[in-house]
Amino acid sequence: MEKDELAKLLKIDEKKEELKSIEDRMSESDFWSDRDNSSTLSSRYNYLLGLVRKFENAVSREDLELLKKETLYSGEYDNNDAIISIHSGAGGTEAQDWAEMIMRMLMRYAQKNKYEVVIFEKSPGEEAGIKSATLGVRGPNAYGNSKSEGGVHRLVRISPYDADKARHTSFALVEVVPEFEEVKDVEIDEKDLKIDTFHSSGHGGQSVNTTNSAVRVTHLPSRIVVTVQNERSQLQNKETAIKILKVKLLARQLEQKKEEEAKIKGEHISAEWGNQIRSYILQPYQLVRDHRTGYEQTNPQVVLNGDLDGFISAYLKKFNS
Repeated sequence: MEKDELAKLLKIDEKKEELKSIEDRMSESDFWSDRDNSSTLSSRYNYLLGLVRKFENAVSREDLELLKKETLYSGEYDNNDAIISIHSGAGGTEAQDWAEMIMRMLMRYAQKNKYEVVIFEKSPGEEAGIKSATLGVRGPNAYGNSKSEGGVHRLVRISPYDADKARHTSFALVEVVPEFEEVKDVEIDEKDLKIDTFHSSGHGGQSVNTTNSAVRVTHLPSRIVVTVQNERSQLQNKETAIKILKVKLLARQLEQKKEEEAKIKGEHISAEWGNQIRSYILQPYQLVRDHRTGYEQTNPQVVLNGDLDGFISAYLKKFNS
């Protein structure tokens, strides 16, 4: 691919204009008075500056090929950070163990890509695994690289919890939404909120310094529940929970809009548990297959250790192009 062609695909001229616009805003005396907005613009500025510099310094075909991947991040919120929620399906310990395996897979992928990972909440299962967890993944294109994991993940294996060594099928649901420093388009009435507090482990999820600071916020009209327990104070946890709630409400609005547009086009969209996005077969053979893209990997252990690049690239090429 020629550099001029890549410049058009990456919209380098538009990005330079956006950089100049942000620089002008940053030079204004009141820029830092709005901390949320200034933080968002600063992150955007750093991302754009890094991309433009990479492009300008690209001299070899290998440099251009590495930059070519940036053209896949064409989604409106791909450069945002991500909030990932994981829920175990029906099936008790077996499903809860699978949910924790999914959580570990996503965290390992994030860590391999040098993303910052924050555990907002983790609810342990009765015997093993987790019932649910909420993660924050922060870094360049975090949402763009995480959104392919949203949906139902299906596991088929010989259960380590079954004395008869029978084959079991388990499900876990992953929800991925972009994170925003400020959600201006969502208003929440305090009367619509049910707020509960409960014991949480110490800061960072440690099992010491147990306090009553954990907060569970239920939005009654939508039935969305957000739990946060990683902050040091109840007030901080409440503020973070409401922020995540707003993000989830905005994501739901965007999803509903997409579904309405799909209906107009005659497309069918369903998010039922039975419509898994990916299957992980450990017995009687070994295969991980993405049902949306057809991409396959014959070494499930590598995938479960966080090697998701092939699945993510296949998803972005199909749905972002």
